[in-house]
Amino acid sequence: MFRKKEDKRFAEKLVQTSQQGSLISIWVDRQTGVNYIYTWSAQGCTLTPLLDEKGEVIVEQVE
Repeated sequence: MFRKKEDKRFAEKLVQTSQQGSLISIWVDRQTGVNYIYTWSAQGCTLTPLLDEKGEVIVEQVE
C-alpha cells in the first residue's frame, strides 16, 4: 500500500547543464522501464518520453 521512502519510482540517469543555466536530465521509471527527458530553463520546463532514432519510446528492462 505505502512505499518506503528509499523505494523511489524514478531514478535519475543523466544530468547536463548549460552555461545559460538550463538543465537537461534523463529519468527512468523503475516500474515500467520508460525513459523520460526533462528540460528546465527560466522560460519553463518539459517532461516527455525519450525516443530512439525510429521514433519509438526507449524502454529499459525492469529488474
